[in-house]
Amino acid sequence: MDAPSPRLPRIPRDRAQDYEASIVARRRALCEGAAGRPLHHAAGEPVPTEAAKGNIENLIGYLQVPLGIAGPLWAHTSSGSCEVYVPMATTEGAMVASYSRGMRVMNLAGGVRTRVLADGLSQHPMLLFADGAGAERAGRWAQENQRDLAKIVEGLSRHGRLQRIEPQVIGRRLLLRLVFSTGDAIGINMAANASDRIAAHVAQACGAERYYVHGQDVEKRANARALVEGRGRSVLAEVSVPRAVLLETLRVEPKALADIHRTYCVGYAQMGTQNWAVQIANGLAAVLLACGQDVAYLTECATGWLDLEVTASGDLYAALTLPNLIVGTVGGGTSLPAAQECLDVLGCRGAGKAQRFAELLGATALAGDLSLMAAFCRHEFVAAHERLGRNRPAQDA
Repeated sequence: MDAPSPRLPRIPRDRAQDYEASIVARRRALCEGAAGRPLHHAAGEPVPTEAAKGNIENLIGYLQVPLGIAGPLWAHTSSGSCEVYVPMATTEGAMVASYSRGMRVMNLAGGVRTRVLADGLSQHPMLLFADGAGAERAGRWAQENQRDLAKIVEGLSRHGRLQRIEPQVIGRRLLLRLVFSTGDAIGINMAANASDRIAAHVAQACGAERYYVHGQDVEKRANARALVEGRGRSVLAEVSVPRAVLLETLRVEPKALADIHRTYCVGYAQMGTQNWAVQIANGLAAVLLACGQDVAYLTECATGWLDLEVTASGDLYAALTLPNLIVGTVGGGTSLPAAQECLDVLGCRGAGKAQRFAELLGATALAGDLSLMAAFCRHEFVAAHERLGRNRPAQDA
């Protein structure tokens, strides 16, 4: 892909006075132009306490977290190409700068291609029978009657649908993997309600002794099953970066990045981790927090694989696969005023935008990994944190 013609201005910086009100206002003005609206709450205007109804109990106020922007990011999504600033809420110095650097590299390479590969929120109720034979029969019955069980879901939600039922017998227990489509919401409350009702229906029809809505609780925990099968929105982000671009921007050869990636993979295999990327938890947490997502899903979201390879032409192919992005653009915290402002900056607020949001998340995470891997190759990581992430009184400097 050819390098895109930039439309959004580069983010203004001032090495000497980067936190002065005037330079902060200039950056905020860029985001207001991208969002097409004033960002009152991002600027510090108090959010009405009533806005939190349904999101928290025993409310006492709102916590302020520093909010920055990375970018611009040029991405080729399933809904078309776009150029965006990415809002990130974090207290970690050097992080937003790192993601911006990775985005610049991908922009010069023609932009990052990103796609949702699969979409389905799974729930895993478990039923207990007298023996394995009873569990087998119930599993077959559930599959044969999937159409009738799907009607239970249709009665609970306008958008939620039961996609499929996958039974698994474990001794005298029957595990039902129920996969739901949830529209533009995360949809966990709908899916849990539907799973409870479906499990109860199967239990009554097939003579189960007991049933549990969370028989295999994958909720908000990294797990090998979701890593392989996917849960939520599974996303691929990929880019081919010319060798000349890497040398100019990151001052590193494609082979150096591929070599360090190989070493990381050896370490990951020995660790037994389900996160075979580098700093995806950083970027995902920052965007989830800014955009009103349930941040506890980070434990599932931050799993997947980074792939760095030298191509036949000597360039770098970089790809990131994230099989468990559990995000939405309606419902939950997305209704909070500050979150709506950040979603507007991304062009991802409301119905019909969840797929784009997930794709931009994947692209953002890949940018951060490219930048950090290059910093490791050049032994710049510690120096960057010392320069940008220091938070010490002047007399201790």
